[in-house]
Amino acid sequence: MQISSVNDVKIYNLSYGKSLPEWLSDRKKRQLQKKDVDIQRRIELIQDFEMPTVCTSIKVSRDGQFILAAGTYKPRIRCYDTYQLSLKFERCLDSDVVAFDILSDDYSKLVFLHSDRYVEFHSQHGYYYKTRIPKFGRDFSYHYPSCDLFFVGTSSEVFRLNLEQGRFLNSLQTDALENNVCDINPIHHLFATGTSEGRVECWDPRVRNRVGILDCALSSLPEGAEVRGLPAISALKFNGSLTMAAGTSTGQVLLYDLRSNQPLLVKDHFYSLPIKSLHFHDKLDLIVSADSKIIKIWNKDTGKVFSSIQPQTNINDVCIYPNTGMLFTANEDPKMNTFYIPALGPAPRWCSFLDNLTEELEESPESTVYDDYKFVTRKDLENLGLSHLVGSSLLRAYMHGYFMDIRLYHKVKTMANPFAYEEYRKDKIRQKIEESRTQRVQIKKLPKVNKELALKLMEEGDDEAELASRKKKGKALPSILGDDRFKVMFENPEYQVDEHSEEFRLLNPIVSKVGQKRKKKLRLLAQQVAASQQADEEEEEPEGRASSEEESSDDDKSWVEEVREQRRLLRQEDRDRQRQRRKEVDRNTVLLEENGGEITANMAESKKTSQPQFYQIKAGEEFRSFNDMARKQRLQKASLEDRLKLEEHTGTSNMADTAVGSKQLTFTLKKSEQQKKQQQAEREHHEERKKLRRSAGHLNSRGRGWGSGRGRGGGRRGRGRY
Repeated sequence: MQISSVNDVKIYNLSYGKSLPEWLSDRKKRQLQKKDVDIQRRIELIQDFEMPTVCTSIKVSRDGQFILAAGTYKPRIRCYDTYQLSLKFERCLDSDVVAFDILSDDYSKLVFLHSDRYVEFHSQHGYYYKTRIPKFGRDFSYHYPSCDLFFVGTSSEVFRLNLEQGRFLNSLQTDALENNVCDINPIHHLFATGTSEGRVECWDPRVRNRVGILDCALSSLPEGAEVRGLPAISALKFNGSLTMAAGTSTGQVLLYDLRSNQPLLVKDHFYSLPIKSLHFHDKLDLIVSADSKIIKIWNKDTGKVFSSIQPQTNINDVCIYPNTGMLFTANEDPKMNTFYIPALGPAPRWCSFLDNLTEELEESPESTVYDDYKFVTRKDLENLGLSHLVGSSLLRAYMHGYFMDIRLYHKVKTMANPFAYEEYRKDKIRQKIEESRTQRVQIKKLPKVNKELALKLMEEGDDEAELASRKKKGKALPSILGDDRFKVMFENPEYQVDEHSEEFRLLNPIVSKVGQKRKKKLRLLAQQVAASQQADEEEEEPEGRASSEEESSDDDKSWVEEVREQRRLLRQEDRDRQRQRRKEVDRNTVLLEENGGEITANMAESKKTSQPQFYQIKAGEEFRSFNDMARKQRLQKASLEDRLKLEEHTGTSNMADTAVGSKQLTFTLKKSEQQKKQQQAEREHHEERKKLRRSAGHLNSRGRGWGSGRGRGGGRRGRGRY
């Protein structure tokens, strides 16, 4: 069973769940019920309530005991007994059923209109009689007072077959080329037929004359709509003596009062699909209309949607069990759906346990349709590393993202970040502790994060409150500190404002000027409030405005100057950092000169001959400092030992320029005392091994002498001597 809610109306799909094959044994079925949870939870209201392939139409007998359904393939009719909750009988037919009707209170008298123009009659025991109509039929209705069957189809004529006399009577000649549907009013027995030209023709069976024509085609088109084709009448239904509903092939339902040629209400399904079924629910003044995609339940007075049902497969027919909230649908699927809506009425007498079941489910609410799925976007899939699942059965595309199984999502989330739950748990504990602390006696203090910003906002808030107190009806503007949307900015350390960053320093003049303008505006408003109390100073108001305009222009100029000053300071700081870096490199060079004599001599010569030198800038390199290039050349002349000693002695970083747009940074750590002692011990150990090692040259010379002997004896003597 599946539970869904549309407009707060609970809809129970009793046919939802897995269906077991008929050829399975009872033992296999019991084993599956023990293992599969979906099979355990399903409700099989009526046993074998399905068709081999497709169900085309479904009806309920007037006594409410039997449900008859026609389907294919092969063409057949099935009758279900609601008292036994099982299949009563099944009869196979020669051709597909276009429409059928139940003439008696039970299943004893049935009429079938076939696709090959045959009309077949069945009695309680089975097939009874067969006849043929002149044209292919599409629908028929039974007139009880005269025992006439009215057949409409691909002809302008309405054929009449009298069941009492057993012969055809004079047909009714309409103005249409084809007739699609027909219906008879149950009170005054007015016969109406819907044509392919979008008209409804009404006839009186007593005199066989036409009494009226309704043009529904023009009324169904809204203003400004594009006309793509002439809408035909696809469904027709009477309610009471004066109300009639007509469905069109373009997806509109028109509600008429027979005394007027203009519709009372036009309801659009917005699917542009033909309306296949129309039913009235008299107790709640509702209309149930259905096309192949959706079943809509709406109010016949206002047109407001009460609820809607959208099955997974296309709909062929809809049947409402009388005076209850149960609906049956014939679908393009073997299974016939059963829906129960408690808001429409109680459950039928033969399944009254549904009322108790739904009441228990409402007391303990179950999960909705999408509780077992997680909605993720494409960016979430990339973060989780699941982009390769797009297009597979594990992801179901929906709007701008996908639905995936919640179990798979939690599993992948845990693998991607295994410590996320621990961090989340610690944050929750910290929040709980902070919430418990707030229940204590509160002392007005600044927050831990962004204290300067909070202090500034408090000062502005006090100024606004003071100004509001001066006014009679004025109120202070709400502060950011009291807004829940911005409270995280003063609680989470990740939102701390870095005042030393370049972005903040460039934006600080703007923010400060905005604050100054705000204070000036508050002062100006205070002056205006004071001036409004004196009626004599009304003439001085334009002068105040002019002065404010001059002040605003001066503020703009000063703001531009401050921004320029900040940019100049930033550039100066960059130059100072580069100069400091150069001094450190020069200091390292001096230390290198003290260790190597050749480098000192070269530097002395370069100091004596301080003549200007010119360098050629190579293609693909950025402009470099000439002093840096000279220093690099001097370092290149030094030996590798001197350069390594310099790096070991300094243990500092060195930044060098490479190709355009990149830097190269090298850093060497100073060796600790322990490392030096270890290296010294290793050197001493190697020296000691060299002294204790003995030469093996005498063994090689003597081995050649003994190796000259041959035979087993010589070999043994050689081994014994060694």
